[in-house]
Amino acid sequence: MGNIAQDFDFLVLGGGSAGYAAARTVHEFGKSVAVVDGGSELSGLCILRGCMPSKTLIYSAEILHLAQKGEVFGFDGDKPVANLAEMQKRKRAVIQEFSDYRKEQLEDGRFSLYREYGSFLDANTIQLAGGLVLKAEKILISTGSEIYTPDLPGLRNCPFKTSDDVLNLDYLPEECIVLGGGVVACELAQFLSRVGCRVIQLQRSNHILKGFSPEASTVVEQAFRAEKIDLYTGVSLQSFEQIGENQIQVNFEHGGKSHQLETSFLFNALGRRPATSNLGLERVGLDCLKSGHVKTNSFQQTQIPNIYAAGDCAGPHEIVHIAIKQGETAARHACGESVPPLNYDSLLTVVFTDPQLAKVGLGPEEIRDRGMEPFSASYPFDDHGKSILMEAKYGYVSVHADRKTGRILGAECVSKDAGELIHSLSVAVALKATPADLLKADWYHPTLSEIWTYPLEDLAEELATS
Repeated sequence: MGNIAQDFDFLVLGGGSAGYAAARTVHEFGKSVAVVDGGSELSGLCILRGCMPSKTLIYSAEILHLAQKGEVFGFDGDKPVANLAEMQKRKRAVIQEFSDYRKEQLEDGRFSLYREYGSFLDANTIQLAGGLVLKAEKILISTGSEIYTPDLPGLRNCPFKTSDDVLNLDYLPEECIVLGGGVVACELAQFLSRVGCRVIQLQRSNHILKGFSPEASTVVEQAFRAEKIDLYTGVSLQSFEQIGENQIQVNFEHGGKSHQLETSFLFNALGRRPATSNLGLERVGLDCLKSGHVKTNSFQQTQIPNIYAAGDCAGPHEIVHIAIKQGETAARHACGESVPPLNYDSLLTVVFTDPQLAKVGLGPEEIRDRGMEPFSASYPFDDHGKSILMEAKYGYVSVHADRKTGRILGAECVSKDAGELIHSLSVAVALKATPADLLKADWYHPTLSEIWTYPLEDLAEELATS
C-alpha cells in the first residue's frame, strides 16, 4: 500500500483555478492543505491552453483584420499579413507572466505540493502515481477537462488537430476543416480565417453557439459568412478516412445531399469532457452525471460528505470565474462555515468571436419557467452612433425584466466588445435593479454603452403605464 506521508485537513486534486481557490481559502482558516497535480506545467487550463492564450491570439487577429480594412477608414497602403511565429512569441510572453505567478502561488510554502497524479484508495485516502499514500479529512476533485473525441466512424484513426495544436501554430495552413460550433470551435475558426487560412466549419445543430438564443447565433453566422468562412449548419457527419500521408477525407450530409471534402488540417473542436477517468472514483462509489461531470449539490459536495468537486470536472458551466466561486464555496463549506448555496440565475457568459456574444441572467423562457411574466426590449447596433462610426454594426442589445416587480432579470448583447458592455447589466441583475434605477445614471454620448438606454427607456415607460 505504500507509506503514509502525513495526514492533511484538506487535499486538492488539481491545481487549476478551482483547486487553487479552494486551497488558498482553506489555508486562510489555518488548516493544513495538500495539492496534488501531475500536469507537466502548473497553472491550469485557462492560463496554459485556454482563456489567456486564445484571447491573446484572437486579439492579434482582430487588430490584423482592422488593419486590412484600411480603405474603409480612409487610408491607403499595403495590407499587412499574419506572422504566426511572431504571434506565438507574443502569446508565450503574455501567458508566461500569468503562469509564473500561479506557479509561485502554489510553491510559496502555504501548501504541501505533490507533482504527481493521484487516485482514490478510499474516501479519505489518495495514492500518488509513485506509490506514496496521503490521507485527508476532506478532499476536493478539481481535475478539469480534456479534449473529447466522439465515436464517429474513422475519426479516432485520423491525425486530427485539437485546440492545443491551433493555439501553438507557428505556420499558416492553407485551409482547415473545423468540426463543431461551440465556443472554442467558433473563436478559433474565426482566428484561423483572419490570419489567412481558408476555413470550412461543419456544425451538426441548426445554429452555432447553441447556448445562446437563435437570434444571437444568427448574427455571428452572418458575420462569419461575410468574412468568407464556409459555414455549414444542420450537418450529419458520416465518416472520416485518412487517404494519404497528410490528407483526410470528411464525408457528411447537408441539405439532403452527400458531400466529400479533403483537408490536411482537420480541427476536432467537438467539445471537452471531465478529466476524471483515472481517479478511481469507482473505488469510492462516487456518482457522475451522464455528461461525466461529478455530481454535486449546491455547496459542491458529492454524495460522499467529505468529498467535494469543483471546476470543469463538476460543471455545469465551464467558466473560470465559476470555477473560482465553486472552489471557494467548497472550501468554506468543508471548513464548517455558513455559506450561501451557489445559484446560477445571474450567470455571466461571453464568447470572443467578432461580434462578441454576451449574456447575463435569465432569458424570457427561463423567466417563465420560474413562474414570472417576462417583458423585453431590444435595440440594434446598426442604428447607433458609435457603432456606425466604428463600422461595428452587427448585433443588438436586449433586456429582460419581470413585469410584476420591474426587476431586470437578464440581458443579451451581440456586438463589438459585448464582453465589456454586458457588465453594466450584470451589476443591474446582481443588485436587483429596475430600468428606472439604471436610467438615473449618466450614459455618455457617443459610446457603445449608451445603447443600453434605448431598451431601458422602453421598459421603464411600459412599467410606468402598466
